[in-house]
Amino acid sequence: MSDPDIILVDDDEDIRLSLGQTLELAGHEVLAFARAERAIERIGPNFGGVVVSDIKMPGMDGLQLLDAVLEIDMAIPVVMITGHGDVPLAVEALGKGAFDFIEKPFAKDRLTSSIDRGIEHRRMVLELRELRETATAGNPLEGLILGQSAPIVELRRKVETIAESMIDVLIVGATGTGKEHVARAIHNMSGQGREGPFVTVNLTALPESQIEIELFGYVSGAFPGAGRSRIGRLEHGRGGTIFLDEIGSVPLSLQAKLLRVIEDRAVLPLGASEPVQLEARFVASSRSPLEPLVAAGAFRDDLLYRINPVTIHLPALSDRREDLPGLFHRFVTDAARRFRKPVPAITPEHLIALGNRTWAGNMRELRNAAELFVLGLESDRPTESASGQTLPERMDRIERDIIAATLTAQNGSLKKTYEALGLSRKTLYDKMQKHGLRREEFAT
Repeated sequence: MSDPDIILVDDDEDIRLSLGQTLELAGHEVLAFARAERAIERIGPNFGGVVVSDIKMPGMDGLQLLDAVLEIDMAIPVVMITGHGDVPLAVEALGKGAFDFIEKPFAKDRLTSSIDRGIEHRRMVLELRELRETATAGNPLEGLILGQSAPIVELRRKVETIAESMIDVLIVGATGTGKEHVARAIHNMSGQGREGPFVTVNLTALPESQIEIELFGYVSGAFPGAGRSRIGRLEHGRGGTIFLDEIGSVPLSLQAKLLRVIEDRAVLPLGASEPVQLEARFVASSRSPLEPLVAAGAFRDDLLYRINPVTIHLPALSDRREDLPGLFHRFVTDAARRFRKPVPAITPEHLIALGNRTWAGNMRELRNAAELFVLGLESDRPTESASGQTLPERMDRIERDIIAATLTAQNGSLKKTYEALGLSRKTLYDKMQKHGLRREEFAT
């Protein structure tokens, strides 16, 4: 039996069985418990999944379970399930560090969507930890931001420079280009990485009716039902780095208050008279440039100017195809270790086929392709056409992909490469120079 990616805790047997079946049908490996005390025995710092728990249970309740899980590892996602009357407790759980809460009754898609986001988040956390541990002493950023293409080398240089200061940063890049990876790299290379937390605030996941409470928190008595104070997500980032993921989704009505927080480095919880000093760096992200939102009146120009003293634009995977062979090899190796499978042979032909895909999902799509490849589930895909390219341009691209794929397969050995391709040494050198290929990019 493989390790579970969901640990489910609920004292109601009918609910436990129903949820377990739903999640298993969605493709998850579920381990269910009636008591939190038993569940906590199965959770360690290397647990790679999500904990899903009811709040009100006999013995150790959901909030106590949350505390116990976060004591093991603050980055384990815990999703709390609550009845309508328990919403204040769920809000308190979010303040303690819960990943999400879901109010009964709920649609199955709502639960599975939250869990999928949690699993993806947890996978990223564990991968980054492993990368930090295996990063070379000479340049640890090479283990955090993968690739050897010119755009990635320049990206690492920028990150290293930015990390030395407390300057705020805006990261712009398409889905899957690694915005949170870069934000974590900035944090890890800075003083905050040694001393303070890295707190991700997924702004698209916060319901608009609750976003102010989620971000700023409140003190006891701030509004009817606020029986106990609750720390907001921004305050959880004190002394560290606060990553505002998809800042363009913040409602216009709340942007002025967020601007004040970033300017003052302090947050004022609802109902409080004194602000709480944050002493944190803000890193924001967006899938697309924010200037069109400013022009449309949907985003404040002063907030844009405040969050982007430095803007980092992440390249799409299609714009750094020379990194594809090395990245795929890395992801295949990682996936094989995670799934406890042997590393399958990667042929030059397979790498060439990968090079012909458009990779709209960028690094995330490539990582998924590597996992399917390891599991033997990758379906045959039609070759994607290189529309808009002339025949000579297409031939150049094919030649470049063949040479890059063979260099990868031969671990950067020039002798083995030109022998495998039936070329002379000088011809291979000339073609590598023509296509901007460097041997060290393919050596492992």
